[in-house]
Amino acid sequence: MFRRLTHLALFALAAIGLLITTNAHAAFPDRPITLIVPWAAGGGTDAVARQMALMLEKEFKQPVNVVNRTGGSGVVGHQAIATATPDGYTFGLITLEITLMHWVGLTDLTYEKFTPLALVNQDFAAIHVKSDSPYKNVKELFAQIKANPNKMTASGTGQGGSWHVALAGLMQAEGVSPGSIRWVPSTGAATALTDLAAGGIDFVACSMPEAEALIKAGRVRSLVFFSPKRAANFPDVPTTDEALGQKWHKGVWRGFAAPKGLPKEIAAQYEAAIKKAWDSDEFKEFMTRRGFDMVWMDSAGYGEFMKADDADNGAALKSLGLAK
Repeated sequence: MFRRLTHLALFALAAIGLLITTNAHAAFPDRPITLIVPWAAGGGTDAVARQMALMLEKEFKQPVNVVNRTGGSGVVGHQAIATATPDGYTFGLITLEITLMHWVGLTDLTYEKFTPLALVNQDFAAIHVKSDSPYKNVKELFAQIKANPNKMTASGTGQGGSWHVALAGLMQAEGVSPGSIRWVPSTGAATALTDLAAGGIDFVACSMPEAEALIKAGRVRSLVFFSPKRAANFPDVPTTDEALGQKWHKGVWRGFAAPKGLPKEIAAQYEAAIKKAWDSDEFKEFMTRRGFDMVWMDSAGYGEFMKADDADNGAALKSLGLAK
């Protein structure tokens, strides 16, 4: 009789333990969440993160606290996300730089150290010239570069930055050496576009929203858009597919990720919550107002996207002689 009671007690304890474990998983999240942003407060990435945090708070019924971890050209924040405990209570908004930093020797960290959750944005590159430029299309521009190597100047970002790499990849695909132009490093697209409008450089690679003011003012003209479809606000600008027959769709992007090893059920919960927010009128209005292109990829698609982008960017950096 005693032995039977002991077995029953052990069985009951095991059942209670299983119930507690199941409830613990089902209860996620039951405390505040930290959302790490590798870039400074007030910037575009920070704005996207804070808007999503507000919406996830409503869905998760827990505070989502945005923490800016800056430094090392994005290394510090990305590292903080990757090395956090993979329990769902720390995730981050990672950016294109995770597919650039390791190629230039800034870090050993790669996209493989993350659990991808969802891609929410991609702002595609474009090539812009001064309004009175003699080049009417990108084929004419590339022909001039090829015929006169090291004569033309371009800008849009720092050496080996997002727009420089996007341009280099397209030039390489067209058989034009990326090293045959003189890249003028700038602090950003705004500085480069001002120099372009003043006649200081020949062309600029950057996004359409960044050039929008000067385009509307009639001081800058766009030749090609690095997207699979034309820009809604600039329907006359051809895509790389249309202008060159090249499926080179590149630009800066933002996506949510957690440390590698995040439990699948929590990853699925995040993906569903982010998709719900992304589909909402509130998020669409925010993104449109800020000039961000909305692009959705689920966790599986986002993982494959980062893998391909990493390889493409590595090849472009090698063509520029910048890869370590």
